Amino acid sequence: MDNTRNNTRQWVHGLTALILGLFLLGISSSLGVVKNIVDLWGTLLSVPEYPAVVMREIYLDWRAWTRDKNSLNREVKQLREENAQLRIELAKLTSGKIYSDDKNSESKTARVTLRAPMSWWNEIRIDRGEVDKITQGLPVFYNGYLIGRVSTVSSMSSWAELITSPSFMIPAVIEETRELGVVVGDGNGTVLMRYIPAGRGVKDGMKVSTAMIGEQLPPGLPIGKIASEVSSGSDGYATYRIDPGADLSRFYTVSY
Repeated sequence: MDNTRNNTRQWVHGLTALILGLFLLGISSSLGVVKNIVDLWGTLLSVPEYPAVVMREIYLDWRAWTRDKNSLNREVKQLREENAQLRIELAKLTSGKIYSDDKNSESKTARVTLRAPMSWWNEIRIDRGEVDKITQGLPVFYNGYLIGRVSTVSSMSSWAELITSPSFMIPAVIEETRELGVVVGDGNGTVLMRYIPAGRGVKDGMKVSTAMIGEQLPPGLPIGKIASEVSSGSDGYATYRIDPGADLSRFYTVSY
């Protein structure tokens, strides 16, 4: 009886091992088929997935471009501010004059607190006054270019007349030809340079800056460039339109 059980158990173990071996052999022979099925399924899934992948790449590229653009804009703004400061400091060194009692002081900033519509091109009010050592006649700048000068001063605020005002008249010089004239506004946003002798070779794009006027408004302060000839009268003098270096249509701060 024991021998019969032992023989039966051996046959069962052997048959089980045979079946397991055949099963493993079948699986191993079908692995190539399984791989092909998986590859085919992955290819099919990549079709609906493709737009999402493309959109993700576009989004990542857009984020990188926006980040780079913002960084460049900040650098450009900083460079413009530094350039404006250098233009003012260069005018100071060239003229040998200063705008305040401190020779080492840098230009300060003031906020425009009022620009009335009826006198939009004539004057502005700023939030600096006598307590800030503001004096009448002090030049006012925007982006490094002369845009006016202080006309009235109170303790906490001041009024500055703009170069677009018809009552704003200052001697100026065309740097390339050294011709002297008078810069004056028309009250409507246009700046003119008058009393330039006709036929002196003045061309569009030539630089215009202040001539010697007084201690507070020294020569060499940049104003703008010649834009075009407006008229040439029978008196032998020509009038030119000036393109101001600063955008006078809208600004919220000035320097002095």
